[in-house]
Amino acid sequence: MSSQLRHHINVLKRLDNMTDTTDLVTTPRQLLLDLEVAAEREVDGVGMGVLSDGTPFLTIRGLARMCGIDSAAIVRMTAAWDEIPQKPREQKIKELIRSAGGDDSIAFFGFIKNGVVHHAVPAAVCMAVVEYYAFEARGDNDQAARSYRTLARKGFNDFIYAQVGYNPNGSPSVAWMQFHDRVTLAYHAVPAGFFSIFKEIADILVTLIKAGADLGPHFVPDISVGQRWAAHWKKNNLEVLFGERRQYEHNYPSYFPQAPSNPQPAYCYPDDALGEFRKWVRKEYLPNHLPQYLNTKVSQGHISGKKAAIAIGAFVPKALAKK
Repeated sequence: MSSQLRHHINVLKRLDNMTDTTDLVTTPRQLLLDLEVAAEREVDGVGMGVLSDGTPFLTIRGLARMCGIDSAAIVRMTAAWDEIPQKPREQKIKELIRSAGGDDSIAFFGFIKNGVVHHAVPAAVCMAVVEYYAFEARGDNDQAARSYRTLARKGFNDFIYAQVGYNPNGSPSVAWMQFHDRVTLAYHAVPAGFFSIFKEIADILVTLIKAGADLGPHFVPDISVGQRWAAHWKKNNLEVLFGERRQYEHNYPSYFPQAPSNPQPAYCYPDDALGEFRKWVRKEYLPNHLPQYLNTKVSQGHISGKKAAIAIGAFVPKALAKK
């Protein structure tokens, strides 16, 4: 028995507590260190996403759900992927992959997310596994059959792209989707008579998206604005002028890493202070703090230097035309 298989068996023993960030063995050939998740979502319990190179995938649990089986079966399948002699199930699935012109050498890819190895099952493997459970495995499996018809009709790539809002042609549709999802969650969260930082700087967020910023989980400028405005608020005792600020429950979309600790306590401010806030953003934050924030994101690789410069330039006040 190989060391990889022994490790998989140990993982199976802990399966009740397992998520898609499991300890599945990932070889160097499977690990895509230079890739991140460009878009990710769970739809009807099916985890799916697109890597930064445009590769669509299902999570191990997502694939199991589409097949109508327990995720332990998928883990056992990946454990036995390179066994010799090949077991009948894995042999048949590999035949289906090859017959469709796919690569049957790797069952899944590992990629780094928040410092943890996650697992993505690529299109060719997903289609073959769903087809196997729909038509080749013993017994009727209506769930797998429905899933296979859906994927075959729409195409695996197009299906995943549509579900997560990814545009393979490179437009910023993912960033717009993420912005839309955040706005939807925040729209009615603030109590009457108060304004939120996130909602009030929506024009800044839109400008950043148009400049090419990926407003994903690593790019949350309202946190930067909120922290600096709070310091300004306290330093100048603005509650004496406008009244006390309040906390409300701010939620992130389920695919953001901040989501597990939802709801997040965030401050909202009296409407009477709105004019003061806008003046502070225009005179203090945009010229002095936004460039620093964007430079940090450039160093982290979340926006290019060229796009950051375009974004900063977009906020430079335009001179009034002379008559």
